[in-house]
Amino acid sequence: MTEFLLVRHGQSTYNAEGRWQGQADAPLSHLGRLQAEHAARSVGSVDLIVASDLQRARDTAGIIAEAVGVGPVVVEPDLKERSAGEWSGLTRAEIEEAWPGYLDAGDRPPGWEPQDQLMDRAFGALHRLHERHEGAEILVVTHGGVVYAIEEHHGEPWARIGNLEARRLTLDAAGSRLGERVELIDHDEITVPDQL
Repeated sequence: MTEFLLVRHGQSTYNAEGRWQGQADAPLSHLGRLQAEHAARSVGSVDLIVASDLQRARDTAGIIAEAVGVGPVVVEPDLKERSAGEWSGLTRAEIEEAWPGYLDAGDRPPGWEPQDQLMDRAFGALHRLHERHEGAEILVVTHGGVVYAIEEHHGEPWARIGNLEARRLTLDAAGSRLGERVELIDHDEITVPDQL
């Protein structure tokens, strides 16, 4: 049995600007770096730290790894965010202007990565990690879209996941089981100095 803690990365510059990211490679904001530093205090003991290959996840994982003394971070490209296609980098207002009614209807643009494709690559990565590190406790820094897809696969209703919020997942010969959501930071305790 392998225990995973699937963590959404710290705030990125696109998060701060209200832009859809998908696989756009926006860096962490200053607040995102502070969030990762704070989250490291809550992580506890892990055997391995893995990250998506997008820099916001890699940098979050690197900050945590350095603080808890576990490394190097293993980079797993198949744990990257869902492709948002033509919406990548756009705000909700820009999406509504170019694709009126799509957001409210739950429709997506042609370049949007389908759910089954996202699940195949994400679960493929988790199964490979399980096979290589069976019995380990693994912290995976990934993305909201990946966590949502895994939750939906397990029948969980959609609920927004915040930066540095996480979901427990167990893999063994019988399959996967979803555990609880975990808050790694208290957002009220983190403030960015005014001079930044």
